[in-house]
Amino acid sequence: MKYLTNPRQIEAQSMKIIEGLAKNLPADPLARAVVKRIIHTTGDPQYAELVLFSGGALEAGQKALRQGANIITDVNLVKTGISAARLNTLGGQIFCYLSHPEVVKRAQLTGKTRAMTAMEYAETHLANSIVAIGNAPTALFRLLEIMEEKPQLRPALIVGTPVGFVGASESKELLAKMPYPFITVQGNKGGSMVAASIINALLYSLS
Repeated sequence: MKYLTNPRQIEAQSMKIIEGLAKNLPADPLARAVVKRIIHTTGDPQYAELVLFSGGALEAGQKALRQGANIITDVNLVKTGISAARLNTLGGQIFCYLSHPEVVKRAQLTGKTRAMTAMEYAETHLANSIVAIGNAPTALFRLLEIMEEKPQLRPALIVGTPVGFVGASESKELLAKMPYPFITVQGNKGGSMVAASIINALLYSLS
């Protein structure tokens, strides 16, 4: 059986197939590239109907990355899925505080999830960063609370795609009501690799 072995050819063919399968892809070239990257990662054309962008979110993300913004993630799977090499060339780094000893200690003392405790720990690093939350709804809820309490800490962009059946849809609905630059996914779908694929699409757009 003959099959493609060249990575570039495989990706190009995948993107061509996605164009034929996905309905209602965004007209904007960058938004289209982001949605196609999500579909490429998940194998699910339905994402073309689910991704939401706030006005100016893509531009805000590109600007932040060009200026060397750091990325804060809720879980290590998001961190490992992002192209650190591309980010590093722009001067940025990726941080996940989920397993930081102080976060673990605080979560044990308070009974809160480590994901939301990690957002609290990252508080002083939020301003002008990009926050990518792909797994934990509690992290997104807590991030939005912090921003309401301390608007001066507002990130440049929030990528919020937590997945699941408890709080995931609700946290993303709340994000979509906020006056902040965001990219999110409606409903229960999402996940760490979705969040990472959004960041990667923005990074690739700058190469």
